[in-house]
Amino acid sequence: MRVIVVGAGVVGTMHAWHAVNRGHEVVQIERESEARGASLRNFGQIWVSGRAGGEELETALRARELWEGIGARVPGLGFRPCGSLTPLRTELETAVAEAAVARPDAAARGYRLLTADGARAINPALRGGFTAALWCERDAAVEPRTAQLALKQELLKSGRYTYLGGREVREVMGAASVRDDHGDMHTGDAVILATGAWLGGLVRELAGPDLPVRRVRLQMMQTDPLGEPLTTSVADADSFRYYPAYRSEALDTLNARQAQAPTAAEHRMQLLMVQRRDGGLTIGDTHEYEHPFSFDTVEEPYEHLTGVVESFLGRPLPRIRHRWAGVYAQCTDTSRVVHRQQVRDGVWLVTGPGGRGMTCSPAIAETTANELGW
Repeated sequence: MRVIVVGAGVVGTMHAWHAVNRGHEVVQIERESEARGASLRNFGQIWVSGRAGGEELETALRARELWEGIGARVPGLGFRPCGSLTPLRTELETAVAEAAVARPDAAARGYRLLTADGARAINPALRGGFTAALWCERDAAVEPRTAQLALKQELLKSGRYTYLGGREVREVMGAASVRDDHGDMHTGDAVILATGAWLGGLVRELAGPDLPVRRVRLQMMQTDPLGEPLTTSVADADSFRYYPAYRSEALDTLNARQAQAPTAAEHRMQLLMVQRRDGGLTIGDTHEYEHPFSFDTVEEPYEHLTGVVESFLGRPLPRIRHRWAGVYAQCTDTSRVVHRQQVRDGVWLVTGPGGRGMTCSPAIAETTANELGW
């Protein structure tokens, strides 16, 4: 079988990975020289913690298993099973964590409620003030800026993989054939359109104007090296408000009685933080849903995040060396893990995982491969 994959972000690359590893030939086409979208502009978290129970959690846990196996084979991914901690400061926050730990699927997530000393035993860099922490053992991390490059280098070793960067697919020509903007035709047995947040142009022509996917913009930053290990990912209690695993009466009470900081509420913020292999910290994020998106980044969210991080670390944050915005595609029915649609004979669109893309992409691609009988 010959598979044409359009898009070299993490979703497209994982489709190429499964196809090649099942013995098929793959041509992957990317309109940039290398992917530059949300697959690089994220935390690199394999984030099991907050996933909704049922299909979403099952997908995340399967993806976590796949990431670990791929990471053992491709050290350049920087896979590490670091887990995550969410420090807690108030009784209301602790009550939400207690409700999470009482979930029937808590053991699958590796949830435990720790004392502050217990949390510091796992992550000594958290010297700031908090009273308890929610631990999720199944969370992990990879290096988002280099993961696709590492996967591509491994795929090239197969002899069944061709990468074509700097080419934009303009037209579907019959069954499982596409034409790029160089005028070249690429014909296979299946075409996977994994175009990320690029939802106009050819995607609109193929899927129609009512594609149930929206675009979401975020702001993030990265610091100079911290100078010590941050041994886990870190979230704040505002993350409880944004992830479905934490929905409970306790969360309703938190929302009613403990308001977010004004900046956090205005920009729909939570803290997520991961240490990169060079020691720097990736910190975010905001959520913007209304179009047209701003073309600039604003400073207040960065100031808010800096304050939250410093309060957990008990020390000043290193110099911020990168600030950026990104856009990802999210199913409007957020209970769906991804939007997978056959748009022509032999042509499938796979998009809209939202903030789950980095976490779930190996399992999303595996499901596509299984359903298509690769």
